[in-house]
Amino acid sequence: MNHTFRVLGSLAACVLLQVEARAATSTPVFNKVLYYDGYASKVDAPTPAGVIRHRNDLYARRLTEQELQSLGRELTLNIVIKAACDNYDRIGNFNLALVPKGASTYAPDAVQRIELGRFITPFMDKNRQPDQVPYSFRIDNVADILKDRDLNARFDFWAELEVFGVPYAANEQVAGCQGRNDVFYGSAEFVSESGSPAAEKTFLLPLNFKKNLNNYEPGATDELTKTERTIAFHLDKLVENARFYLITSNHGANAGGEEYNRRNHFIYFDDQLLLTYKPGGVSCEPYRVYNTQPNGIYGRAPRTPEQWASFSNWCPGQVIPIREVALGDLPAGNHTFRISVPDAIFVEAQGYIPVSLYLQGTTRDSL
Repeated sequence: MNHTFRVLGSLAACVLLQVEARAATSTPVFNKVLYYDGYASKVDAPTPAGVIRHRNDLYARRLTEQELQSLGRELTLNIVIKAACDNYDRIGNFNLALVPKGASTYAPDAVQRIELGRFITPFMDKNRQPDQVPYSFRIDNVADILKDRDLNARFDFWAELEVFGVPYAANEQVAGCQGRNDVFYGSAEFVSESGSPAAEKTFLLPLNFKKNLNNYEPGATDELTKTERTIAFHLDKLVENARFYLITSNHGANAGGEEYNRRNHFIYFDDQLLLTYKPGGVSCEPYRVYNTQPNGIYGRAPRTPEQWASFSNWCPGQVIPIREVALGDLPAGNHTFRISVPDAIFVEAQGYIPVSLYLQGTTRDSL
């Protein structure tokens, strides 16, 4: 079987993607929703109309039928994070929840969810400009999910924007943040050309949602002391043009932590090596402008690309790549996906690699 892969999602924060020769339309999803201390009890501050607060770091909104109909086959997700009272680099992500039809709310852990995009916030002082950072993801495959008739008959689609933050350092370091517990503002929109129906029936199988991989926690690895996870799944029918969509990022900011050590990641499908990649390796200088709070990652002087590549898995202010792995046609039956990061150390039992994975393709029959 011939496997190919490509990386989706901009490797640089950028402005809106314009689709040439077509009329692009913007569908706002969230508009400057305010996030609060991720460790604190849920606040009771009002939310915008239609938006529900699951946690201080997680908001959701049902996508309307009119919004879904307006989307075309080419789709871009744009996110803007604006500084409030968290001046550190944090992880954020945009998700799609598949919720039973007609529900007015849902428990996030009780429904199927897929992660559509992940990003890292810069170190931002809200009193300095720029005080916000844009992120952009090209997610054409998601248009097929959102437009599929069978999936729409079974589920309502809820968009989630998740941004974790804590205000404790900013309470002391940022003027105007004393005593506050708000951390970031978040906005998101879809940009697409005029609507068109999905050409084929879409197959979707969520497999792993932000589940941590490490070598020291039961359930975070197949075997303690090894950084490896196997995900087994069964297909009832042939899935054509099957593709994995994979997101991983290395975290652990302690001395010798996994954030600062670039490791080879090995991806296996049905016990055959499918893909090898090493996160990072790009210069973080393009994101320096967004890092308005002094920090230990950027320092005062620019680094060379070689210096950045020696340790940086990702940059504060950067999107995390989405890896699309083409599998071809998959027969019905049992299959396995396995991710292995054998060189990961996790010094002092700290750090983690959140792994998100789903399988998408087409099918000749209704789901």
